[in-house]
Amino acid sequence: MTEFERQADDFINNEQQFHLGFLPTEQSNPLTRSMEKDFKTSTAAGVRTLQRADRPVLEMAKKIWRSAEFSKLVADGISTVENGGRIIFSGCGATGRLSILLEAMWREACAANPAMAARADAVESIMTGGDYALVRSVEFFEDYASFGRRQVAEAKMTACDMLVAITEGGETSSVLGTAAEALDRGCKVFLLFNNPAKLLCEHLERSRKIIEDPRVCVLDLFCGPMALAGSTRMQATTSEQLIAGSALEMVFHHFAGIPVPDYGAGFEKLLSELEGSVDALAEYIDFEAQVYSAGGKVTYFADAFMLDIFTDTTERSPTFMLPPFKKSGDANAPEPWAFVKNPLADTASVWAKNFRRAPRCLAWTPDDYIKMGAAEKISANPPHISVADLMEIEVGNAPCPARWATGKDAAVLVGFDTDPALEAAFAPFSKCAARVERLTLGEGARISVNCRGGALDVVRHMAIKLVLNTISTGTMVKLGRVSGNWMSWVDCTNKKLLDRGTRLLVELAGCDYRTACTALFAAMAEQSGHPASGEKLSPVQLALKNLTSGRRPDAAN
Repeated sequence: MTEFERQADDFINNEQQFHLGFLPTEQSNPLTRSMEKDFKTSTAAGVRTLQRADRPVLEMAKKIWRSAEFSKLVADGISTVENGGRIIFSGCGATGRLSILLEAMWREACAANPAMAARADAVESIMTGGDYALVRSVEFFEDYASFGRRQVAEAKMTACDMLVAITEGGETSSVLGTAAEALDRGCKVFLLFNNPAKLLCEHLERSRKIIEDPRVCVLDLFCGPMALAGSTRMQATTSEQLIAGSALEMVFHHFAGIPVPDYGAGFEKLLSELEGSVDALAEYIDFEAQVYSAGGKVTYFADAFMLDIFTDTTERSPTFMLPPFKKSGDANAPEPWAFVKNPLADTASVWAKNFRRAPRCLAWTPDDYIKMGAAEKISANPPHISVADLMEIEVGNAPCPARWATGKDAAVLVGFDTDPALEAAFAPFSKCAARVERLTLGEGARISVNCRGGALDVVRHMAIKLVLNTISTGTMVKLGRVSGNWMSWVDCTNKKLLDRGTRLLVELAGCDYRTACTALFAAMAEQSGHPASGEKLSPVQLALKNLTSGRRPDAAN
């Protein structure tokens, strides 16, 4: 038995709790199976196919808003804030970035309303991997419940506080760990996820333990598979943002004395307006695909909605195997295809404005990781995810000559309506770019949506999310990084993605699970032997190439 066969055998026999092909969020959505073909027909046809999967979110949300569980979420949120406690959202990956966004939305609304200023600290967030994971995925952290427990402890949660744990699949270990620790501390605990609760309880012990705990209020937001199979940054996170965001806004409105919007009507109107903006979305997708096809890069410039843009751009790295954001001065790492900057302020000021509080990053030591039971590869070489590391992601107004080095690069201004100050600050950067575009949303704008609403701007944040999800997915389909409606250029940075990559190989290579898993471990080892500089091929694609060429994975690779 080769080393790779042994690794595959261990994963197959001992990591079955991470074999998730039975979950709807990991399966192909019949509404979008023709996605690749439709984009080849026309970009507009592909966009229409992508949009089909958003309608079930609305139908699910209407039921949830009428439920006793949602009423309890709002009522307990009100009582928690009223009694001086905190509402703390926790998540990992896309839901971690959503948790940070929800906190920032609350803080921004408090800053805009003097009567609410004293309640700004009533909402917090826990992101698996800390705030640094907002801009770059932290490998394998989601596999450890102990990491989530540690972050709850560091937040000093007490029985006065309330935890809203958000996990798209309902099985993310780190997020379930935050729920378990919060329960141990006597907190109110809510759990939001996007697969049938019964299915999770039947198959996954870690999920069953939390879901069936009578102290946990469960909101099952199941609304079908993702438009892009397994990409829970899409409809799963959309539904969670809509439900958690509307609940939080209702809490705010209670204290501010503001009438509650009709979220169902607002979201339905938004979906219709985006369906009416297909041509504009398709035109922009074609633009971005052309830039990347020519070897250029795209830099987004924004102010008020930077966190929303990070939520999409950061997820592009593991989803489509694109280079992640890199630290300034790192000459070895490749330039990310997409980057985000605010031309109005320096990096430290931009981060302060984004979070509206001090960054919460992790500075755990090797001993900390050992005590939490982390794998040796983590404890021996802890990731650099501190505040200092975050500040090295140059998102402020410093010059960025590397972003214009190819002579084929683009500067894109993103936001709602027209902001004269932002336009003026954008101008010097736009002069450096070979191509300039504006991705504007608003009444009569390029993407015509009229979605002003409550104090937290829930629907406008939903609009930015849906537009960016459509653009990033459509662009990657155009560039051949999607097969059917599967992400075939996925990275394998945790156990869930190892399983997803293996299942994808089974489908694409026509082999059995064990053969696919062995080939995937071999491909990952082959990748690790390559220099760090330059862009890497997806391990799934490398394994597929090896399988279809008849190359046998062995320990010599």
